[in-house]
Amino acid sequence: MTFNILAVGQSGRLEYEAVLLAASLRHSDPGFTGTLFIAEPQPGGKWPDDPRMAPRTRALLQDLGATILPFEARFFGKDYPNGNKIEALSALPDAPFLFLDTDTLITGPLSAIPFDFARPSASMKRENTWPKIELYGPSLHLTWKSLYDRFGLDIETSLDLSQPDDYWQRFLYFNAGWFFHESPAKFGNRFLAWAKDIRDNPPEELVCQDLFPWLDQITLPLVIHSFGGGRPGPDLAALDGAATCHYRALPLLYATESDHTVAVLEAVAKDKAVRPVLRDWPALKAMVYQNQGRKARALFDRDRLPYREQVIRNTLKREGLWTR
Repeated sequence: MTFNILAVGQSGRLEYEAVLLAASLRHSDPGFTGTLFIAEPQPGGKWPDDPRMAPRTRALLQDLGATILPFEARFFGKDYPNGNKIEALSALPDAPFLFLDTDTLITGPLSAIPFDFARPSASMKRENTWPKIELYGPSLHLTWKSLYDRFGLDIETSLDLSQPDDYWQRFLYFNAGWFFHESPAKFGNRFLAWAKDIRDNPPEELVCQDLFPWLDQITLPLVIHSFGGGRPGPDLAALDGAATCHYRALPLLYATESDHTVAVLEAVAKDKAVRPVLRDWPALKAMVYQNQGRKARALFDRDRLPYREQVIRNTLKREGLWTR
C-alpha cells in the first residue's frame, strides 16, 4: 500500500535532522512510492520568531524527494513545540500516513512493512515518564480512567492484563516518535481537540501532574484507542527495529545502536550531496566528521548497556561527548 510520511522541519537542529531523515529514506528504501512531507511551521500565529528552514536546506530536501508542507501553528507553537506534530496533520493530504519524529534514521525498507492503517498504533519505545503518582494522590488507574471517562472511552479494553495491577505498563502509553492511521484529517482533528481539552480543562485527578512536555503522549493513546487501535503487533517489529531508529541524540545513537545503524548514518552523512549542509550541524560535525562518535561507542558494550538511559547520558557528558 502506498502511504505518506510526515515529519516536522524548522530552523535549527530539526532542519538538519530532516535532511538526515530524507537522505536515509532514499538510501535505505529506494522503492518507497509515497511522499515524504516535511511540515514547516510558518511565521505568525504561535511562533513569534520566524521558524522556517534556511533556503538551502529547503532546496536540498526537495532534491532528496521531500515535499515542503507549510502549516500555521494556531494553538501550540513556541509554548509547546511538540504540538507541531498535532497541528501539522491538518495540512497533510487525506491518505494513509506514518508520522515520524524528525530525529529518526531510516535503516531498512519501510515500504515492506504490512501496515493496517485502519488500526492505528504507535511506538512502544517509551519509559515510565507519566503520570508521576503523589503519595496521597489518585492511583495510576484512577488517573488514566479520568481521561478515558472524559472522552467516553472504555479503559478496561485498553489494559494489558498480563501486567500487575496499577503497574505503568498495564496502561496504554506510547512514545509519540511514530504513529499512523488511514486519515490524517480524522486523526488530527481528534488529536488536536482532545489535547486542547486536556491542556485547558484537565480532570481533577491530574491536578498534581505535569502536562508538559508529555501532553502529546498523554493524548495519543486515547486517540489511538478511540479509532480501534492499540499496541503494535509483531508485523510492526521493523519500526524501532530493522527499518527505523529514533535516535533522539547522535551520541545516544553511537552509544546504543547497532553497527548497521551507525553504518547507515555515516554513509548518508558523508554523501557529497548532503555534507555541505550537514557540516553546519555542530552535533553531526563532532560525532561523524570529527570521529567523536567512535569514542562514544567505545565507552559501552551494546550487549550490556546500563538499564537506565540517564547513566549513559551522564557517562557521555562526563567524557565531553554529549552534544545535540
